[in-house]
Amino acid sequence: MGAWPSYYLHYYYERDAELAAQRVPGYRPRAEVVAELETELLEQYRDPTLVTKPEKLSWRGGAYYSEAAVRLMASLWAGTGDVQVVDVRNDGALPGLPDTAVVEVPAVVDGEGAHALPQRRLPPDMLGLVEHCKSYEHLAVEAAMSGSRNAVVRALLATPVGQYPLARDLADALLAANRRYLPRFFLDEV
Repeated sequence: MGAWPSYYLHYYYERDAELAAQRVPGYRPRAEVVAELETELLEQYRDPTLVTKPEKLSWRGGAYYSEAAVRLMASLWAGTGDVQVVDVRNDGALPGLPDTAVVEVPAVVDGEGAHALPQRRLPPDMLGLVEHCKSYEHLAVEAAMSGSRNAVVRALLATPVGQYPLARDLADALLAANRRYLPRFFLDEV
């Protein structure tokens, strides 16, 4: 495709294969595995004698996020002006997307913050997928701010779920399972 692929693209480009893999007996969702690892890691972090990186931190995925975070903080503090890949407000860096969109792009990092470097326009198929994902993000924020079940369903429709009956049922299941954390969605019942 002439681009560096993101791991998450398989959810879009290989949806049927991903769903088949998730239906195999014994499959554990990544969120479940990560939650278990996080619990174990937090227990290890309670040990004041721990002076090395716990081995299981590398099992989590994203093993280099902590290093990237430290590098970013150091660059902000020292104003080094080095280039790092960060999430920033678009402000024209990625043509075809709104300025208010958050994009992950190379940026110069100095004492004033991260300043996105201009990127080439994405080809239509890639831009379409990015716009699709940005729609999900926008609708997820709308749902969180409004407490609208309909916005949750619409957000799910903008993900690889992509089917109204499935999105509707999934929205109901997600809201029910997280009811105590999402009171805004249940105001009419109070």
